[in-house]
Amino acid sequence: MAKRSKPQTQIPENPSTSSKIPFRPQKILKLTTTTTKLTIQTSPEIPKILNPLTSNSEITLALNHLRSSDPKLASLIDSYTPPSFDSDRPPFQSLARSILYQQLATKAAQSIYTRFVTLCGGESSILPKTLLNLSPQTLRQIGVSGRKASYLHDLAEKFSDGTLSDSGIKEMDDESLLTMLTVVKGIGAWSVHMFMIFSLKRPDVLPVGDLGVRKGVKMLYGLKELPKPLEMEELCEKWKPYRSVGSWYMWRYMEAKGVL
Repeated sequence: MAKRSKPQTQIPENPSTSSKIPFRPQKILKLTTTTTKLTIQTSPEIPKILNPLTSNSEITLALNHLRSSDPKLASLIDSYTPPSFDSDRPPFQSLARSILYQQLATKAAQSIYTRFVTLCGGESSILPKTLLNLSPQTLRQIGVSGRKASYLHDLAEKFSDGTLSDSGIKEMDDESLLTMLTVVKGIGAWSVHMFMIFSLKRPDVLPVGDLGVRKGVKMLYGLKELPKPLEMEELCEKWKPYRSVGSWYMWRYMEAKGVL
């Protein structure tokens, strides 16, 4: 049903001059409006493209995000000095070093690595060609096991035949890097996660299999048991995209407790 329009009162264009009702001129009221600025507090803006954790500004962005997203973690951040990721070794050198350090106490690993560097002729000479020229027997003389010697040779072969390269590794995304590096003998997911955090300084790596990080998460959130990988992913979701930094604080937390 069509709506009825209200009747309009028509006013003559030329009102009669004989009208005895005087019309006072109407004053036009000026309306003034005021605008109120609203200040909305938001969490620190996360850049769309994450840069490696190589500068204080990147670390500051990460810490601001973690403080605002996880109050429990915020208390740890205020208790320890900011993290630093200062390794400048090329990928091949870092991976060879990580193989040598596997399953060894820190002092023992440092001693073997020092002898390894001397054997190669300096750290800058730790190259695929150099490693392939070192026999397992020669490596065994400086304390490298036969199994680790085979791991080092397999790594060197992957770089020599072009399967891997320093430049290619730097350009791979995290998922591709995990797939490609675990093809190398002796390099598993844990080794790749450590490599991505400390060598490539990737900001959003969560080493779900690392015992120290798992213990830290358990204690931080008051869990009864060590969290499994899926639970780790869920609990640390709020740390994204700076889970590497969150993990760093779990290690410091456990060190302070005397667990590591």
